Amino acid sequence: MQETNENTAVSLEEVRERFSHDRFATVNGAVVEAVEDGYARCSMELNETHRNALGAVMGGAIFTLADFAFAVASNWNKEPSVSLTASISFLGKAKGSRLIAEACRIKEGRKTCYYEITIRDELGSQVAHMTSNGFTV
Repeated sequence: MQETNENTAVSLEEVRERFSHDRFATVNGAVVEAVEDGYARCSMELNETHRNALGAVMGGAIFTLADFAFAVASNWNKEPSVSLTASISFLGKAKGSRLIAEACRIKEGRKTCYYEITIRDELGSQVAHMTSNGFTV
């Protein structure tokens, strides 16, 4: 997978290296799987550290992956942006052993952007839906 960034080809490995410095997400298992302009797909293998007292995946783990996907999609080939707001709705229990978050740009202006992020497990179960807007710094 290759994308263009100011007339320079950027490989998926270069994107992964850049976002490896997003330590909270990566220490918790977030991985960049794919990027395109205005899009990122990230995943997280689940283990016992991601679970709450009821055995379900902790909302914070789900939010972390969704926020990471937003960060990758909105930053990998653009000027740096930061989140202004994020709203997440938890839709159902993750039944699988891996979460997948896909962030898609809905709108981008001169200084702000708006993304939708869907989170599901590898079995296709809908887990959450998040919207986030960002501000270019």
